[in-house]
Amino acid sequence: MAKEAVLQVRMDAELKESADTLFKNMGTSFAEVVRMMAQKSVDIGGIPFALTKTDNQETGFGCLHKYANPKLIPLEKEAWANAAAEKHGQDTD
Repeated sequence: MAKEAVLQVRMDAELKESADTLFKNMGTSFAEVVRMMAQKSVDIGGIPFALTKTDNQETGFGCLHKYANPKLIPLEKEAWANAAAEKHGQDTD
C-alpha cells in the first residue's frame, strides 16, 4: 500500500524520545507503530487497547486527558481544517 498521507502529532519531546528509543529497541519505528495501531483499529473497529474512566469522565477525551499537554490543546482546535486550508491556499476566517 502506498504511503501518501502525512500525520503530524504534537507531543512532549521527552515522551517522543522515550517512545523512539523503545520502538527502535523493538526493531521498529514510531511511524510504523502508528501505522500498525491505525490498521489494528480499523480491523477491529475500535481502539486496540482498553480505556478506563473515572466517574466524572464520560468521553474519550475525559479518559485520555491525563496524557494531553494543556498548552497544546488550543493549538489542536480545528487543526485539520486549518491544515487543509493552508495546503489549498484558502482563508480559514
